[in-house]
Amino acid sequence: MADDSRELTLYVQSKRAISTFYRTPISTETAGTSPPGAASVTGEDATRGEEGVHFLSDDQARCVALTEEVATRRGYQVKVVDIEKVGRVERLIAEHLRGVQKFPVLISPRGGRLEGVDEFTDERLSEMMPSELKSVRAFTYLKVRGGDLDRIRHLLETLGEVKELHFLTGDWDILVVLDFPPPATSKRRVLDFVTERIRGIPEVLDTSTVVPEFSVTKFPVT
Repeated sequence: MADDSRELTLYVQSKRAISTFYRTPISTETAGTSPPGAASVTGEDATRGEEGVHFLSDDQARCVALTEEVATRRGYQVKVVDIEKVGRVERLIAEHLRGVQKFPVLISPRGGRLEGVDEFTDERLSEMMPSELKSVRAFTYLKVRGGDLDRIRHLLETLGEVKELHFLTGDWDILVVLDFPPPATSKRRVLDFVTERIRGIPEVLDTSTVVPEFSVTKFPVT
């Protein structure tokens, strides 16, 4: 059974151009097949014949491609609906698109909405599709000896597992964000890395590490 919480609907609005080129009628023998990559036609167009050609602007087509790409990476499904091709457009607008001024429009089951091509960025789409982290992320607080912070920063940055550094005021001096790629990493491996590699830096006096049991991110992930 499909997980409705991971299904989004992307509404687009195509334009219609009357083609002057001759088109071979679709025979009953080939009506059930279509060439690779061809989009399926549903709704009113399927019964009224080829009176014209519908096409998306490049801006909207880019939004569709980007949305499908992000959804694939994060384990979501996207249903693309062209409001110019489906029946009962008024009903669609009344139920889902009330107040919409610009297309495309992406709607999530949680009620989130992106409207207009400028909203379709990797960051905004990632916010719409929170993803479980496949890697293990940990957070280590450091207390360091006063001295050359540039040297300490450089030493930490050379460690591949160190993804972010945040310099603090208060009881701790630095917050280090660590990331360990799959396969699944044990908590012990994280702590071994902290005690052996980070605590091995002479200026580091003390550490405290938090290893979450489960993590979800809105940030873009590869």
